[in-house]
Amino acid sequence: VEWLWGGFAVDSPTLTRFFSLHFILPFGVMGAGGVHLALLHQTGSSNPLGVNSNFSKVKFHPYYSVKDVFGGGVFLAGVSTVCFFFPWDLGDPENLIPANPLLTPTHI
Repeated sequence: VEWLWGGFAVDSPTLTRFFSLHFILPFGVMGAGGVHLALLHQTGSSNPLGVNSNFSKVKFHPYYSVKDVFGGGVFLAGVSTVCFFFPWDLGDPENLIPANPLLTPTHI
């Protein structure tokens, strides 16, 4: 804990490391996925079960690459629509209740 986070206290070094790791992690996952797809699309796949096979590898058809890119674009468009046009729809409604120390919230 001392080496990775800088100690047990939540302070500036701890938060800096936390936020930097959580910012870098998605890019690392996307990079690994990109390398995986690039190698899979280049060499194809054969012998997934370990059986003896002496046939040529089948190239990954461009249809699947285009389909993957199109599906990613549709997903990104949907997420972007929610984020940019309806940002409060997936939030906690309790965050929109005005603060009033004299009133107990309805959910309690």
